Amino acid sequence: MKKYVQVMMLAGAALTLSACGNLKNSDLANNATTTSNTKKKGYQTTTTGKNGYTVLMKNGRYITSPISGLTATDNDNSVDTRELERGLIQISKGEYSPNSFVFQEGQYLDASTVTDWLARKSKNNPEGLNPEAGTKKNYNPYYLEEIIEQDYLTGSNPNYKMGGMSIGLALNSIDYYQKVKDGPEYQQTISRSQQRKFGEEAAEKIIARLRKKKALKKIPITVGLFSKTSKDSLVGGSYFAYGTADANSSKITKWKSISEKTQVLPTVGSNKAINSDDASSFNSFKSAVQDYFPNISGVTATLRYENGKLAQENISITTQFYGYEQTQSFTRLVLSTAKKYLPKNCPIEIKIGSVDNVQALIAKETADSAYQVHVYGGE
Repeated sequence: MKKYVQVMMLAGAALTLSACGNLKNSDLANNATTTSNTKKKGYQTTTTGKNGYTVLMKNGRYITSPISGLTATDNDNSVDTRELERGLIQISKGEYSPNSFVFQEGQYLDASTVTDWLARKSKNNPEGLNPEAGTKKNYNPYYLEEIIEQDYLTGSNPNYKMGGMSIGLALNSIDYYQKVKDGPEYQQTISRSQQRKFGEEAAEKIIARLRKKKALKKIPITVGLFSKTSKDSLVGGSYFAYGTADANSSKITKWKSISEKTQVLPTVGSNKAINSDDASSFNSFKSAVQDYFPNISGVTATLRYENGKLAQENISITTQFYGYEQTQSFTRLVLSTAKKYLPKNCPIEIKIGSVDNVQALIAKETADSAYQVHVYGGE
């Protein structure tokens, strides 16, 4: 079992807020500045942006989950991490309204417990959710790669209590394994139907185990099934189903399907764009940006579609210049070019930077909001 280092959600929230105006004037920045200079006691809250959850902090610090980064194998793809967390929050918004619930990373599953659950079932580990390895000829793959927990609380300071919980199950679409130590690597593809069957069964086992905790007996528990991509994929995986067990129940009576697709532009080889109009607008944007400065190393975009509709477009522009005025001038050009060519009906984030760091952010959080700009190192 290997524990991978993850960027905390607080840092991600700060990055998002910095793209939406002057970070030093945001609630998050105020909290972060205050907690570094004083010793706060009890609970505090901060928001993560428009339509986001209020996040619970304790003694001036963000509360992290003890199981973050635990995986069943070493075949993890880091691009899956953000989508695994982001997607579960999106699912949770439909079950636990940001207007009524406060968010914190999961606190009820500990590392030791989840390590056992992610391992293979055996006499020594009856709690294992992954099946025994089987034989060289009839190998049983690792289906379940990762578990994340998110807690949704009700009440007010200082009397918060659990109101709901969401669990994300990251399921492998490909399992990589060796038949002998240091031998060649093999792959076993896991179909969507196999993922779903295993995921639904594992979900009910996990919920039944969670119900043994007093604080979790009378709350709804939502479980999302996430399909991981291959370990060399440029895009993250996506959720394909979710369901909620009512309070006092370990059964999910209805699973709902989710249709999400992610694509990187420009396409490579024989891959076709999911939407030709979106690809065309990106290509026009890319050409205009590259014509402006000769030392642009690359312009790529990651597009996420929900039910066939573009839901998010993230663009990365890699530069080879570091001067402040160059960055300022280029950022203004990118902003005007984005307004001219990019879709107007979805959130967009544009990162400008070198290989080592981000120099500027241009973003609009919602389909109908205006672009906001932040140049790092600027006034």
